[in-house]
This record gives sequence, C-alpha cells and structure tokens, in this order.
Amino acid sequence: MKNSLTRRRSLLLLGTTLATKACTTPASEAAVRSESPAPNRPDWGRGHENQRIADRKDGTFLNPIFSGDRPDPSIIRDCDTYYLTFSSFDAYPGLFIWQSTDLVNWQPVGPALTHPIGSVWAPDLIKHGDRFYIYIPARSKNRKSIYVIYANQIDGPWSKPVDLDLPDHIDPAHAIGEDGKRYLFLSNGDLVELSDDGLSTVGDVEHIYDPWRYPDDWDVECFCPEGPKILRKDNWFYMLTAVGGTAGPPTGHMVIAARARSVKGPWQHAPNNPQVRTTDRSESWWSRGHATLIEGPAGDWWMISHGYENGFWTLGRQCLLEPIRWREDGWFESLGGDLSTPFPKPLPSQHQPHGLPLSDDFSTSSLGPQWVFYDPSPVEHDRIDLDGDGLRMTAKGETPADTSPLCVIPGDRAYEVTARMELDPGSRAGLLLFYNSGLYCGLSYGPEGLVMHRYGQERSRPNDLDAGLTHLEIKVRNDNHVVTFFTRLPGERWKKFDVQMEVSGYHHNTAYDFLSLRPGLMAAGKGHVRFSQFRYKALS
Repeated sequence: MKNSLTRRRSLLLLGTTLATKACTTPASEAAVRSESPAPNRPDWGRGHENQRIADRKDGTFLNPIFSGDRPDPSIIRDCDTYYLTFSSFDAYPGLFIWQSTDLVNWQPVGPALTHPIGSVWAPDLIKHGDRFYIYIPARSKNRKSIYVIYANQIDGPWSKPVDLDLPDHIDPAHAIGEDGKRYLFLSNGDLVELSDDGLSTVGDVEHIYDPWRYPDDWDVECFCPEGPKILRKDNWFYMLTAVGGTAGPPTGHMVIAARARSVKGPWQHAPNNPQVRTTDRSESWWSRGHATLIEGPAGDWWMISHGYENGFWTLGRQCLLEPIRWREDGWFESLGGDLSTPFPKPLPSQHQPHGLPLSDDFSTSSLGPQWVFYDPSPVEHDRIDLDGDGLRMTAKGETPADTSPLCVIPGDRAYEVTARMELDPGSRAGLLLFYNSGLYCGLSYGPEGLVMHRYGQERSRPNDLDAGLTHLEIKVRNDNHVVTFFTRLPGERWKKFDVQMEVSGYHHNTAYDFLSLRPGLMAAGKGHVRFSQFRYKALS
C-alpha cells in the first residue's frame, strides 16, 4: 500500500497539485467484475424520488454512475475527495460541480459558471497550488474561444470568465510539463503554453501529436480528435483522446492512448488501441469516449467516461466508471467490457446519498440547484421571483422555442412530472419535454386555449376548459419514449389528453446540439405565471 507521500510524488493528474494536508489510503479492495444481478433484484439502486442510482447497496454498482445528460466528465482528486463537472452546453447556471469519496455516490456542490459565454463544451477542472481552475471551450453567436475561471475554494466564489483567445480549438486539458511550466493540450493534437498564473497563453499553438487512426472499414461519425486528458505517472505523460465522433453510429466514439516523456513528444501509440469502443450496436452503451484515468480511494485505478445508453439517445451522454489495470510494459487496459453487469464499488463498505431531488415546491428564497435555463439571456434570472409562495416567472416569447424554458435533467427511462400553475391574463403556461428550440413536445394553456406542442411545432386544440381559466395542473408521463399528457382543474380528477406521442428520435442525431430531452416549465405571452409545485417521480 502506498503511503500519502509516495502518492503525491507519483501522481499528477491533469495538472492537479494535491493539497498539503495529509491524505490517507484505505486498504486496497480489488475491483473485479461482479456476478450478474441476482434474480428478482432490481438492476439499479434507487435514490431520491425513486431515481435510479448506480449504488446497489450490496457492495456493487451498475453503470451509469450519473444517469441522465452528464457529458465530457472532468474529474480531479484533492486528498480523499473527488470533484467532478460536466459540459453544460446551453444550460445556465453551468458547470455544476459534484463531490464524492467513493467515485460512485456524488453530492452537489454548486454551479461554477453564472456568466453566459455561449454553449459550453468539454471543460477541464483542475487544482494547481491552492487554487481551482476550469478551462472552458465556449461558442456564442459572436465568439468562439477558450475561457478560464478560478476560485480559492471549490464552492466559490468563482471569477468571471477570462478569454484566452483560442478561437480555433476546443476541449482543453491542463498539464504541468517536465520543465515545470503550465500547458494546455487542445483538440487535434495541439499544445499551447500558459503563463504562470494560468490566465493567459505564452507563444503560439504547436502541433505535437498525430492520433492513432482506426481501420477505414469501421463505422464512425468522423475522425474528430478531441477531449485529450493527461496523466503523469512514473515519468510518463499518458494522453487519452476521443476519436470517431461524439454521436453518429453507436460504434463511432472511442478512447485511444499514447505516452511520451515530454509534453511535446514524441508520442508513442498504445499497442492495444482503442482502449474503449462499442463494437456492436447490441451492447448496453454506445459511443463511449472522453475518458480520464483516476486513482481510486483504495489505490486501484479507474477510467471515467461517457456514453449513450442503448436505445436512449434522448437521455444524453451519461457518466460511466470502469476499472483498469496497469500492465508490466507500462501501458494500461480496461477491465470494464461492455459495462452491462455490476462491479464492486471502490469502497464497498461506504453508503452515501447520491444526486439531488428534482421536485420543488418553490418555498425557498432562491432557485434550487436542479434547475437550469435553456439558452438564457444574461439577465434571465431577473425573470424569477421566489417569495415563499411559489415561483413567479415573467413571461417571455410566444412558443417554447423562444421562451428559455426552465428545465431539470432526468436520468430515468420512465418518469412522470407534474406542474401546478396560475396564469395572469394574457400569459401562457406549459409543461414541456424540451430538447432544443427546434425539437420539443408539450402541452400549454393560455388565451387561445390548449396548445399541443409536437415535433417543435404548435397546434391549437378545441378548448374544453373554462374561458378565463387561471389555475391548472399538467402532468407528463414519459414511459420509455411513449409520452402521455394529463390536465386537472382544482378539486377534479386527472383527464387524459387525447393525443400521445413517441419521442425516441428527440436527440442529437436528429437535431444536433449534443443535448438531452428534459422536462421544462414554460411562461410565454404577457404578464406572469406562478408555479406553486413541480413533482418528479421515476417509474420503475
């Protein structure tokens, strides 16, 4: 068992300098494949509101460790605590940070990015010295670049974004070179030096690596080298890169590896590339990529990545964890297989809560951490008023496409969401399943009566509700892509809407944007809508 001093000398992950306080390592608990789930035992554990979680409470876990849209994971270890964030794309507040001690169960810390800079792609969370940084590729209508924010504590306050003026690259990865200088690895095998404070670049971007190329007869989306992640171990720099395209065919995305003695190379391709790849569309997880190596709490090693669940592109790219082993030749290999069966937890004896509730009665003075706006304006939060008696939202736009709906991220194959709403004259309130401004479905009510939203289009319905209605509840059931709507007036029973929908095609391969299908609240037209209750319930 390595002591803490040895770990600090041997491990430098993504440019992270471990804190100076002593770090302890529990006795090693080897990670090997578990048996298949026992008969009559649910595959996943269950957490808040019956949401599925990876921890099965029997010492094992079943992927995903984060269900729902958690793409491009960026992870660091700071002593005995792990911190993790994901791409947030068009959702704000963005770059939500989570913490864990066992790599399986994660508790919320809070969002790091509150100043909109566009659509946020694969970030890199690091700690250098006593300061945390996140390097952020972002695209807006007027600007494409890489930014950085920083904080002295993981829970903030985080700085405003600093533009590094790197318009031609995405997916940065921070590292400390063999010369002690700070660098950013970039997409397409490029590298740029950073200043000592990490807040500006030094010199020009250099091309230092040509990624390993897969056979031409493989089904992929594109070559697209992206998502480099760097580990320094035993005087080697190990680079993990995603190639094959993020979506497209289920077999496209993959993880490759290379190593070098210097950040500038020369780089050697791993003899066992690709490290991870979906080889058949019958597998449980598709398009696996954007991987990072991390030392576990018991001294063993793990790979964290993302992938699409077979048949559930609508849930977005979900976060995956699998054990790896280091070989005698200094390379590593995954032990995860197709991730369809459980593994022993890195710390089997620990049982901790995971995730957070999605339901909200809006009784607090600030918006809950489960909520994010889609493509908000810089002053979107000015639309929100929480007075202890519900969420009062100022109306915006006319259809879901231009209302910046307020959304949560589901991780279940089947669930129900319910919203209770009170309308001002001239306003329109709705409950949606929202992918992006061109693809959504839902039901709303306003001055023109009921409107059905389908395929990103609007269709008015004959109004069998009372004219001047001000109070209404809407329920949406998404049961393995079959969507059913219900309405209820105060004191009455639920009434099923007469049109049902099938939404398995509401995803990136249909409408681009790398997003997921999310329940959302809509306030359009004029005036305000008050939401007094939102309920989420996973259906087993």
